[in-house]
Amino acid sequence: MKRLVLSTVFALLVLGSYAQDNQTCYQKYAKVFEERGANDVEDGTHDDVIVTIRKGSFADCFVGKVKVVNGVIDKKSISLSYVDDSFEALNRSYKYDDAATITNGISKTLVTQDEELINVMFVGSIKPKKKALKRAPEPNFD
Repeated sequence: MKRLVLSTVFALLVLGSYAQDNQTCYQKYAKVFEERGANDVEDGTHDDVIVTIRKGSFADCFVGKVKVVNGVIDKKSISLSYVDDSFEALNRSYKYDDAATITNGISKTLVTQDEELINVMFVGSIKPKKKALKRAPEPNFD
């Protein structure tokens, strides 16, 4: 009986850790933005953003730069960074001509003609981690 309980607990722990590791980079970043929130993004060129490109269940995240004008991303300015710190423009045709507004540090999802979903995440605007309350120790009055 003890072995059955231990085996069940072990299996649940393994499955639980596997489920968490199965998140895409987009989901991991989005969770941080959701938990902490983000400051408003200022106009100008930002070269410390994360550009996420998703299609179906696949997601990839790259370091990039963008230009923000009047709180809106200039879609033509989205660039991806190479390991030598040079940049190359992300040339995509977009399905919709909507403005790429920014809410809570993440851009509105841009949909390409090839059904890719693109978001720009302003990691420099993430608010600092909130202070955690100090928990009382378990009582031990023996």
